[in-house]
Amino acid sequence: MSNNQHLVIISLDSLGFRDIDEHQSELPTLNKLVKGGTWVKKVTGIYPTLTYPSHTTIITGQYPSVHGIVNNTKIQPERRSPDWFWYQKDVKSPTLYDLARQKNLKTAAFLWPVTAGSKINYNLAEIFPNRIWTNQVLVSLKASSPLFILEMDKKYGKLRQGIKQPELDDFITACAVDTIKNKRPNLTLLHLVDMDSMRHRYGVRSDDAIDALHRLDHHVSQVVEATKEAGTFEDTNFVILGDHYQINVDKMIHLNTMFAKRGWLVSKPDQTFKKNWQVMAKTCDGCTYIYTKNFGQLERLRDLISGVEGIEKIYSAQEAAKRGADPKCTLMVEAKAGYYFTDESDRASVVEKVLPEMMGDADRYQGVHGYDPNKSGYKTTVIFNGPMIKSNHTVEKANLVDEAPTFAKLLGLKFPEPLAGQAIDDVFLN
Repeated sequence: MSNNQHLVIISLDSLGFRDIDEHQSELPTLNKLVKGGTWVKKVTGIYPTLTYPSHTTIITGQYPSVHGIVNNTKIQPERRSPDWFWYQKDVKSPTLYDLARQKNLKTAAFLWPVTAGSKINYNLAEIFPNRIWTNQVLVSLKASSPLFILEMDKKYGKLRQGIKQPELDDFITACAVDTIKNKRPNLTLLHLVDMDSMRHRYGVRSDDAIDALHRLDHHVSQVVEATKEAGTFEDTNFVILGDHYQINVDKMIHLNTMFAKRGWLVSKPDQTFKKNWQVMAKTCDGCTYIYTKNFGQLERLRDLISGVEGIEKIYSAQEAAKRGADPKCTLMVEAKAGYYFTDESDRASVVEKVLPEMMGDADRYQGVHGYDPNKSGYKTTVIFNGPMIKSNHTVEKANLVDEAPTFAKLLGLKFPEPLAGQAIDDVFLN
């Protein structure tokens, strides 16, 4: 099998199997890519089904327990806005973009999570200022390719308004299009977040979310067009994927509020808590990690949590690690569909209704993810199209960990260590 020298991977954040299944005919670009390529219909995500752990799995082929990105954010209970896992230095496994670079292939990434400080040639890292004294441009400069960022900002900065959607995706797509046309990278990673934002705020199947899906279809067509203008189209394999899906919610669970009442942590009025905690919940939205320090009442803790409304399942540390989640947690707690967790430590009640007027406030959502990837109707999806890919073909199912080995095969690269998944061979022509 001869390899092509160009691979474009576009992540449409929160794209689910249902999006293509129910809307294919009204998405001209994705429809064309499905018909002319291979659609792997139902993809089982990783646990927890969050953006940062998922995107790291997508390019390492490992579970979070191995690659190290076990959540979106770090454990910083004393801070209302903890740091995210922005920097590649936290990734413990080889990445697709590093393998490409070692083979002297040019790489580009646009808002791809956990790439700050990486050696990607043209990198516009996903990192936002969460300190009052920093601003977006300075933060991005420090984390990305400085001259490249300044050039992109000068050309297209007027398209964006901070991290608001859909303007941010307009800006990011313009940067990707420009780079494909002028730099012709061998590997392009593009992460678009419009639909995920709309689902969080308005609900999973809301008109706002489906409008975003149509905008994303247009962005994909802009990128395909750019390869034609660059003269690389005939040699480019395209991948359009989701990292997770979402589920509608109307109730939230504040386990730290319950722990504070037991004296296991000391809450503060701003919903954070002091460093001397014995038990803490660290949310992944649809599930939550429980961490303990010098704490001997594990059975009592389990009983207490299992008595809370909206709890579906409690996993032990061993079970969580076996599922690929953080091996350092004490427990992992799964919410029922319709419920999600916060880290808030000082609410009036442990379970609280989410009201529409709360939208726009921190941690208030109408749709979330993070759940067990085997929850009903919760699969993501991936579309392959290009010279190495079967046309008008479908594959019923795969796992998120199977994507990285498939991408490596498309670029003729080899991961140095055994991966958790295997290449989806059925997508290839021969």
